Amino acid sequence: MKLVLASHNPGKLQELAAILEPAVAGLELLSYDGPEPVEDGTSYLENALIKARAAFAHTGIAAIADDSGIAVDILGGSPGIFTAIWAGGRDNVANRRLLLSQLKDIHDEHRGAAFVCTIAMVSEAGERSFTGIWPGRIAHEERGEFGHGYDPVFIPDGFEITAAEMPPEVKNSMSHRAMALQQLIATLASGL
Repeated sequence: MKLVLASHNPGKLQELAAILEPAVAGLELLSYDGPEPVEDGTSYLENALIKARAAFAHTGIAAIADDSGIAVDILGGSPGIFTAIWAGGRDNVANRRLLLSQLKDIHDEHRGAAFVCTIAMVSEAGERSFTGIWPGRIAHEERGEFGHGYDPVFIPDGFEITAAEMPPEVKNSMSHRAMALQQLIATLASGL
């Protein structure tokens, strides 16, 4: 079974292949070399579907794509789909600093947040989606050296450390992406 990852990021391909290929007998995750579509959806699902549909249309092979971000309760779910560009550009440090400054006077009980990941799969059999939500709260300062993006400011429920302070194998076993991937694996294992 072949599946195209609708991403030009070789690191993401390697990461997902390491998770999916051993979990689904006979699966081969392929890279995507086609045009990159404009992600102009208004939700994680819409953006993931835009990418997966483009890869499926270009290759004729079942395709998956994901969209993810962080949703902060007191900000009405923002940054949301604008997570990567919250401070105006694709700068993780600037994005985290802006978020921390927006919450500087907010007490712990009002700093609830969640990482969200939606994976879309498009194939001849139709379209499916899988969503993982990792609840937690926003820290008062950056901590940790692992991870990327907002990991240094996100404290998962049940922990007092940030996602960036967790060993990668621990974070990757419980994250929003891990939850969505487990749903995808169950679907792939039962056939497209």
